[in-house]
Amino acid sequence: MVLVLGVTASGKARLGFELARTLDGEIVSVDSMKVYRRMDIGTAKPSKQAQQQVRYHLTDVVEPSESFSVGVFLDKALAAIGDIRGRGKTVVAVGGTALYLKALLYGLFEGPGSDERIRAELHAQAAQQGLARLHNALRQIDPEAADRIYANDAKRIIRALEVYRLTGRPISSFQKQFDAERPMHDWTIIGLRREKTVESQRINARVKKMIELGLVDEVKSLLAEDKPLSQQARCAIGYAEIIGHLEGRMSLDEAVERIKVNTRRLAKGQRTWFRTFRQVNWLDVEPEESPEHVIDRVKELIAGPPGQPAP
Repeated sequence: MVLVLGVTASGKARLGFELARTLDGEIVSVDSMKVYRRMDIGTAKPSKQAQQQVRYHLTDVVEPSESFSVGVFLDKALAAIGDIRGRGKTVVAVGGTALYLKALLYGLFEGPGSDERIRAELHAQAAQQGLARLHNALRQIDPEAADRIYANDAKRIIRALEVYRLTGRPISSFQKQFDAERPMHDWTIIGLRREKTVESQRINARVKKMIELGLVDEVKSLLAEDKPLSQQARCAIGYAEIIGHLEGRMSLDEAVERIKVNTRRLAKGQRTWFRTFRQVNWLDVEPEESPEHVIDRVKELIAGPPGQPAP
């Protein structure tokens, strides 16, 4: 069981694909947005050609009008892992959604229940005052959670504030399973890491490519569907900004620049999360290093030293 993680645009998808081909494996996607059907370009979903060569799990599993949670993800991921191993294949999990990765490694956070009255109040505040105001409020009571939760993630911001209102304690104080010394299962965890300036360049290049591939038309098509996009889907980076453009709130150039900025912020949050991960074999990738060389390094790491069993 191999897990490949890294910030957005780090090259983990290519690495996971090559490892799955080499190890006779199948890929479990650990991504909160690749689960949505027809949201392909903006989520950098694997190409049809890639999916013909390697089997992918946890992509295209729900409609964009539906919500999706970490609990549903974990149930489906564990079922997929059991199926893959039951057929004698290698599990290659790939992703950057930190909360999903944490759940996969250490289990779900068992926190307090919910209060619909509090949630309704917080949703109303978000609608009237803007989500940024709520995110700032969260930072005042729980800076650790605020660093981890993206500023457009309404669901998790509201849940964190709800937990504080219910208990008087920050949500981060409940997440003790994240302090476990070892994951629940025997994973070999590979982390890809690049200099921040290089990561930013790769992010900018990816955004440019998404626009060239037709992201605007993809969003137009999604907005034209009979059922409206869920709040979760509408808030996805790339989609939220293009929706703002299509609704006349900004030019396309402004939307593109916002996608770049928001993606870099996402990467910063991912780095914060990943610092809490244990048992990660971090690979520092040089700016000019070819994908093939990175893949060879990872294969050597998985194989272990000559005469030694693989980790």
